[in-house]
Amino acid sequence: MEILKQIKNEVIVSIQAMPDEPLYDENCILALAQSVIELGGAKVLRLAGQRDIRNIKSKYPNIIVIGITKPKIIPDNYKELVYITPTVGDCREIIDAGADIVAFDGTLRTRPNGEKLSDLVDFIKSSNRLAMADIATYREAIHAYELGCDIVSTTLSGYTKETINKPDSPDFELVKEIKNNIDIFTILEGKIWQRSDVELAFNFGADAVVIGSAITRPQLIFKRFKGV
Repeated sequence: MEILKQIKNEVIVSIQAMPDEPLYDENCILALAQSVIELGGAKVLRLAGQRDIRNIKSKYPNIIVIGITKPKIIPDNYKELVYITPTVGDCREIIDAGADIVAFDGTLRTRPNGEKLSDLVDFIKSSNRLAMADIATYREAIHAYELGCDIVSTTLSGYTKETINKPDSPDFELVKEIKNNIDIFTILEGKIWQRSDVELAFNFGADAVVIGSAITRPQLIFKRFKGV
């Protein structure tokens, strides 16, 4: 697939902010995108919500966008819930906004409205978009592969009840296990803070890497430097 060829070996930037954060303002999100695209050379972004997907695709139509939806407030029990692009309706929203790739919770947890993961994958594929499963375990990667997903990403490793005891570091081993056993485009996402993390990800077989907080969340960058 042409898009997979284009994102192969790329560093993808996740530009997101929560509604209670100053950078949630649409002009701030657009300025962050402009900075990493025009000054940094980014070719692929991961964005949340119709507003930001539509704004950035309008200004940069050639940029590849991985789109998701998220709730305005992440619940305290998020490790038990499906909240990243949980329904077919959410998929429709971000496809309508212009996302090239639709990312969604690809875990085995119960979905809202009695929907199944296969419902989302079938809808995305019928809409001529790529389906990307955010997974936490190898078992979930296999399930996503069997359903016909185009991409799996380690986004949720450490953020589910099953993986709560994972180290606070990128899940290189999960990438390795997937790439050694399944023929699927695999992205390392989560807890990337150093250039060496990116190099290790590719050494372990990742096809692409997503970086978010280390680039676009100044409060977390500051706290990390301060040691808070």
